[in-house]
Amino acid sequence: MQIHGMSLGQLGTNCYVIYKEREAIIIDPGGDSDILREWLRKKELAPSAILLTHAHFDHIGAVESIRGFYQIPIYLHEAEEDWMGEPQLNGSALFPVDNVSCQPADNLITTGKMKIGDFSFDVIHTPGHSPGGVSFIFSEDKILISGDCLFQNGIGRTDLPGGNSKQLIQSIKEKLFTLDGQFTVYPGHGPITTIEEERMHNPFIS
Repeated sequence: MQIHGMSLGQLGTNCYVIYKEREAIIIDPGGDSDILREWLRKKELAPSAILLTHAHFDHIGAVESIRGFYQIPIYLHEAEEDWMGEPQLNGSALFPVDNVSCQPADNLITTGKMKIGDFSFDVIHTPGHSPGGVSFIFSEDKILISGDCLFQNGIGRTDLPGGNSKQLIQSIKEKLFTLDGQFTVYPGHGPITTIEEERMHNPFIS
């Protein structure tokens, strides 16, 4: 299994493509759908689904374009089921950007083991940055997709609708930091890091 990240959209959101052979899963297509589609074309990949770590506007900006072009389903946690089409909830109405409104997700994520095609992974609920925030764990490859929960030497903001700082720290300590330190963390913004690095040096986690 391989993973490729690209910074997309107005806020430089990390979109990830998990792939093996020709099969792929897209995580958080935040914008610039033409860039994403061109990369997939060059790699001759056929995406089978879009996974969302949460439904803030900077993570869903290219959802409709990508969903429509590839005719693939979107997966989102049920706590943010109504956020896709509501700019006040997904945050686009709170920033100097165009309002983002999408059709609802096709499937609601449940926590636990999940399988899409040849990809098997675990979904854990990691609220705090937003109520329906989730992280994706690919244990065999020691990969964690943390969304806007955990960053390199940082954590997600909690001043947007549904944010809760106490809940966010709890999610990190009780769910992410229990993983093996060798897990590579692929965050929603910024560079990759590791669980061990963040356990030892993240200034926001005491």
